[in-house]
Amino acid sequence: MKGFASDNYAGIHPEVLAAIAEANVDHAVAYGEDPWTARAEGLLRDHFGPSARSWLVFNGTGANVLAFRALCRPWQGVICAETAHVNVDEGGAPEAIGGTKLLTLPTPDGKLTPELVGRHLLGGGDEHAVQPRVVSVTQSTELGTRYEPDELRALADHAHANGLLLHVDGSRLANAAAGLGVSLAATTTDVGVDAVSFGGTKNGLLGGEALVLLTDDIGEGLTYLRKQTLQLASKGRFLAAQFIALLEGDLWRTSAAHANAMASRLAAEVRDVPGVTITQRVQANAVFAMLPEGVADRLREVVRFYTWDESTGEVRWMCSWDTTEAEVDAFAAAVADACAARVAAD
Repeated sequence: MKGFASDNYAGIHPEVLAAIAEANVDHAVAYGEDPWTARAEGLLRDHFGPSARSWLVFNGTGANVLAFRALCRPWQGVICAETAHVNVDEGGAPEAIGGTKLLTLPTPDGKLTPELVGRHLLGGGDEHAVQPRVVSVTQSTELGTRYEPDELRALADHAHANGLLLHVDGSRLANAAAGLGVSLAATTTDVGVDAVSFGGTKNGLLGGEALVLLTDDIGEGLTYLRKQTLQLASKGRFLAAQFIALLEGDLWRTSAAHANAMASRLAAEVRDVPGVTITQRVQANAVFAMLPEGVADRLREVVRFYTWDESTGEVRWMCSWDTTEAEVDAFAAAVADACAARVAAD
């Protein structure tokens, strides 16, 4: 049985692997001056809008750090949820490497609102305080929830009214868009988002993300910053080939929709198991749950997954593009058996 620890554990989608092999012919100009990169950038414009400007990078942390460096001056900061990946899972890179202060806010479901953002907008202009410049949200969130387009529109309008920009950490943007049944632009460009870190690694790529700017007159010097932030690939065609496979057809959507469906299936199968409590709405490819004491440890003897909150014991189960119905059913049965054994022991 595959684990349910992370969609990063999944392998490369066969279509992506084939695209990499197809690009591995002859020589090509380095550093993105190749036909594959031009084609990938064109596809990103097709999906995000004709004004979209994109820079391919190696990983999500690199995309986020690069975005913050490009959008913020040294005295400016980024507002985000306390649970945001940029805050808790990037080793302090936005601050250590990007030099950008993170201004965090507690949220019950990983989602920001204009009212929450407003808490960091009091006292603007104080020379002793970091000045907010960017609001960064994760779509879908670290808690498996997602923003509706009107929620993002409200955040964008509020940010712009206060002289701020809206950035989307979209490592699982495909999952959110597939779950909403909309295009990538409908949850970004069309609702006023200024910049997107568009993820591919969690959706079947070997490794590749794209920083996409959607607003004119932002991101000055980004070409230089990408190099300085260690995110310029010499053999850029192999990053680009992956995005071509992902975006030229419906692969981005079908892979994400499948992962979402597997998470919904898992949640449905364990929801009524005595002792199991689903703690967050299942709106992407993650299931968060509370289990009876000792059950998680017993399950981890055969299946790998993470405890999300060590203080409460809340666990996270992630599904991937290659998770099968049989694997979900087998894991759900294992959860039911472990819970039943715990009840019997008590």
